[in-house]
Amino acid sequence: MGAKHEVMTAVQSGDTAKLQQLLAEDPSSAAARDVHGVSAIMQALYSGRADIAKLLQDAKAELDIFEATSLGKADRVTDLIAKDSSLANVWSPDGFTPLHFACFFGQEEAAHRLLNCGAEVNVASRNPMKVMPLHSAAAGHNLAIVRMLLEHNAGPNAKQQAGWTPLHAAAQHGDQEILDLLLKYGADPSVANEAGVTAAQLAREKGHTELLRRLGAA
Repeated sequence: MGAKHEVMTAVQSGDTAKLQQLLAEDPSSAAARDVHGVSAIMQALYSGRADIAKLLQDAKAELDIFEATSLGKADRVTDLIAKDSSLANVWSPDGFTPLHFACFFGQEEAAHRLLNCGAEVNVASRNPMKVMPLHSAAAGHNLAIVRMLLEHNAGPNAKQQAGWTPLHAAAQHGDQEILDLLLKYGADPSVANEAGVTAAQLAREKGHTELLRRLGAA
């Protein structure tokens, strides 16, 4: 079994002791990727293991655009795009752009740099989720990133898998500030998902009475 395969196994199982041993023996194994091309750092972040991502980051010589964005290394993001402008809109092996990751992981400065470098805001992920950056920002309760995206002409009524819009997410989570901002930028409360459910119905189901009023359904 190769060192890089062992690293991926340690990351997936959350075995920090084994990972530390492997990285000490071969620091280059921090660049390990799974069979789909997703890096060990990204796998750690997907699992919510920032500690494991940090171990890998410290051992890895250079972060790629997806890792740098997800970790909030904004200067690295800028440097990479300065060398190759296409990286602002490149696709990850699992179907996301750097901006998707900035929004998903709440990396505001990285999102700002990407937008300034021409990152596309109205692009759905190339996987069954079909999320746009705005969906991720709204689901992550990140008002600053939601505002940035809307100011860069993100579509407030964009639909992801099953027809969910950012307004659905805000209503479901009781996020009044994001809901108000989405409405200000033209989000339509009458839009239903594929199950026929509107944002107001979700707000009512969750007991968010103030949001119901703001959605005109009180």
